[in-house]
Amino acid sequence: MNINIQYVKMPFSESMTEYVITKLNKLGEKYAWIVNARVFFKRENDPAGHGKICEIELSMPGPNIFASSKDTNFELAAKETTLEIEKQLQKRKAVIKAR
Repeated sequence: MNINIQYVKMPFSESMTEYVITKLNKLGEKYAWIVNARVFFKRENDPAGHGKICEIELSMPGPNIFASSKDTNFELAAKETTLEIEKQLQKRKAVIKAR
């Protein structure tokens, strides 16, 4: 699986890159049909403090899978986003097995 990570309006973070790569590699081992992953970390002004955004898009046969989440820090946003991605992958796997 090819992983592309981009930081929008914020500096590069080695620790976040390693964290997300580890999470996505685990998903890649479990779901071998994933071809490509695009990850975006964004920062936006939010008076409630939830301005840290993580977006993940997975390319695979059939429709792409996309998830996004906002939280108080990037680690929590990335964790929430990967959990949502995994739910979507489980649903896709169930549909594929049903055929």
